[in-house]
Amino acid sequence: MLEVHRTAVVHPTAKLAEGVRIGPYAVIGEQVSIGENTVIGPHAVVDAFSTLGRDCQVHAGAVIGGPSQDLKHQGEVSYLVIGDRNVIREYVTINRATDLGDETRIGSDNLLMAYVHVAHDCHVGNHVVLANGVTLAGHVAIEDYVTIGGMVGLHQFIRVGKMAMIGAMSRLSQDVLPYLLVEGNPPKVYGINSTGLRRRGLDTATRGAIKKAYRLLYRSGLNVSQATAQMDEAFKKIPEIAYLVRFLAGTQRGVTGLSGKSAVDDDDD
Repeated sequence: MLEVHRTAVVHPTAKLAEGVRIGPYAVIGEQVSIGENTVIGPHAVVDAFSTLGRDCQVHAGAVIGGPSQDLKHQGEVSYLVIGDRNVIREYVTINRATDLGDETRIGSDNLLMAYVHVAHDCHVGNHVVLANGVTLAGHVAIEDYVTIGGMVGLHQFIRVGKMAMIGAMSRLSQDVLPYLLVEGNPPKVYGINSTGLRRRGLDTATRGAIKKAYRLLYRSGLNVSQATAQMDEAFKKIPEIAYLVRFLAGTQRGVTGLSGKSAVDDDDD
């Protein structure tokens, strides 16, 4: 059954699916859509033009779908789209996009711990963990299976590749390549995320190829173009390396650790 606490405020245009529960003093804005069995906690706000999938949990005091804080935003209708089975903890804030018709997007099966901020036009993938106090500036892209430790700040327009792990208290102003362990301010690359890759089912041969690819990038003395060419030639049949090459080609703000060739440690695999 649909359960709406008597103190909650729900806009008449909001669409609430079966099994949705709205807690005390929660506010649901206009043109909001909330999927089956999603729970909105006390004093939480789901603002206008936001969509949440099924089986999500939005905890006390979170503000989901607030307007963009970009100074260019002048009240244009923009959107927030959130997938299924997300856990959004206390006082998380997620903003809608800036420009007319654009979207901030969050996938499925993510955990956003307390006080996380996701700014306008960000795209967060699936199975992502953002620990307490992580702050994403506008237009940040976080790919699948990324874990980011507490109190990390990410500059606008940067990307974090899939299966990367970022240590707590780091400050990121450039892209983080997939599969890496990164930590610090300024950030340093500490090797590949071997434990994460094993958990995701990558076999020994694939993990070995990824490690060799990163040695070409960070330890060979080759420039990025030369290292990429060798990776493409040596490992072109491995999908994970092809993805890495495409990710490198798409960078706009540069890549963490490649300026000055920050060394990659030899981690155990």
